[in-house]
This record gives sequence, C-alpha cells and structure tokens, in this order.
Amino acid sequence: MSLGHALLGLLERGPGHGYDLKKAYDDQFGQDRPLHYGQVYTTLSRLLRNGLVQEAGVESGSGPDRKRYAITDAGVTDVENWLGTPEKPEPYLQNTLYTKVVLALLSGREAADVLDTQRAAHLNAMRELTRRKTDGDLADKLICDYALFHLEADLRWLELTTARLDELAKQVGR
Repeated sequence: MSLGHALLGLLERGPGHGYDLKKAYDDQFGQDRPLHYGQVYTTLSRLLRNGLVQEAGVESGSGPDRKRYAITDAGVTDVENWLGTPEKPEPYLQNTLYTKVVLALLSGREAADVLDTQRAAHLNAMRELTRRKTDGDLADKLICDYALFHLEADLRWLELTTARLDELAKQVGR
C-alpha cells in the first residue's frame, strides 16, 4: 500500500496534524505494523513538495510548532486516480519458497522438510488470524479473511508441490 495515498485519503476527511494522521492510520491499517512518526513526517514533506497537500496552519504550544496539513485539489485527483487503478496481480512465480525447494533439491537436502516447515508456519499463522478474526471488529475480520485466503492458496501450492517433488527433482537434476 502507498503510505502517501493512505495519508491523502485520511486528509480528505479534513485537515490534520502528523500526530493525528499517524493515529488514524494505525487505527485503520496499522494494527500489526504501526507507523513510525518519521515515516509520517517524511511522507508529508514529500506530499507538500509535490503540491498534494498544503499547510493549513501552525499551532504553537509548549513543544515544537504543530503544522496542520490539508489535501489540495491535486491531492484529491491523485487519490481518485490511485483508487481507480487496479493493483497488479502478482503470480509470485519465482518466490523465495520455490527457490528454497529447488536449492534443497540441488543440494541433496530434503525438500519435503522445507515444505513441511513452511506448512507448519502457515497453519500457525492461520490459527492466529482466526483467533484475531473471532475477537475483532469488522475491519479485523476483513483483513484476516484476506490474509487467510492467501494462506489457503499457499497451502494448496505446498500440497501440490509436495505431490510433484519427485518430478521436480528429476527436472532440477538435469
């Protein structure tokens, strides 16, 4: 996900400080990976430089001045274009796990062990996501469902690859 676009989208609701944007982002998207303040302010500086946000005031207080940011018309257009552009489907044909399986076969190691270890990690992740989904709000449920469906697809690939290991070993051995 594009952090810049996420912040722009949050600013469409109204102007805000970097602190407010970080909190809103973490509440909506950052349950597992909250933002660092540096990410927020670096991104806001870039958006400001690119004319997608503007300063909407500065508040003085006991600490450093707090800048308020507002989205510009160009920023709104940028968010609209981003939302209307589909994400590129990635087939992950040469992913790390495939590489590990092939390297295990090439080195004479047990590729089935690599697949079994990965399967166990996937199943553990699925259990954790299912627990989180059960106790979570609608956003958690949707995020967890998305992740669970991807993990299920990975498990199908792991099973298929396990069934084809002998054939793959012959091809890799050529």
